[in-house]
Amino acid sequence: MEGDHPVKTLLHEEYIQHQPVISPDGKYMAYMSTESGKMEVYVRPFPEVNKGKWPISTDGGESPLWSRDGRELFYRNGGAIMAVAVDTKSTFSAGKPKMLFQGTYLTGYEDSPAWDMSPDGKLFLMMKPPASTAAAPTPAVPRKINIVLNWLEELKQRVPVK
Repeated sequence: MEGDHPVKTLLHEEYIQHQPVISPDGKYMAYMSTESGKMEVYVRPFPEVNKGKWPISTDGGESPLWSRDGRELFYRNGGAIMAVAVDTKSTFSAGKPKMLFQGTYLTGYEDSPAWDMSPDGKLFLMMKPPASTAAAPTPAVPRKINIVLNWLEELKQRVPVK
């Protein structure tokens, strides 16, 4: 990353395109685009993006996320979390999307998805909107996050061990 490097725009299309994510093996890029008339998820080779293009979602899709082993691609379709088996060994191929689960979760912004996967690939990290109360309207984002540093030391002070 040191020194001067030319900037190369990868996608030169007239469509809205967001949230590019590179596959774990570095060979493919998943992204979302409006080229079908609605937001869908696509995959292209990386970094030579003009050497192929594969549609992943079939009825709307956003926020693509690769599995840690690169054998699945996940995306969101409204409240549904979808999974597609993919093969990136020789040439790219994708299976049929299937719904994993459904729920109400916060969505990200243009280039910042609001979900991720644990390092071991077994859990999704997603944010639920705050519960609404009759006294206050539900905010778009949580108002406060408490971070406790050195909590074990504080615990030892409050609950002495004999």
